[in-house]
Amino acid sequence: MKTELPSRWRSSQPALRAVQVAFDVSEAVLQAVRAAAFEANLSNSDQVRVVLGLPLLRQAKRPRLTVSLSEEDYRLLGARYDLDPADHLAIKERVGAALVAFAEKQRRQRTGKRRDKS
Repeated sequence: MKTELPSRWRSSQPALRAVQVAFDVSEAVLQAVRAAAFEANLSNSDQVRVVLGLPLLRQAKRPRLTVSLSEEDYRLLGARYDLDPADHLAIKERVGAALVAFAEKQRRQRTGKRRDKS
């Protein structure tokens, strides 16, 4: 007997059948794909799909960065931000603010370099 999926899950059904495939490649191939993805504002996975002539499955609705954090990382970040290491949400908010500040600093540096060249 086959159980029918709830309607809210049906749109995810094709993704559930997908299989992630990893490729062991040289550093040169990795750098070429990353650079092309960056220039095209794509994820590395989407860039691989472009190289292979496959359709892009979707555009990211909200751009995001991911990082894996261990309990030791939370301890270090908690100490850096004077927060309880168990308060993962507060640490996440501070890390997000640090990334925004980093991006703003990078933007100012790029803008400054352009002005110096003119």
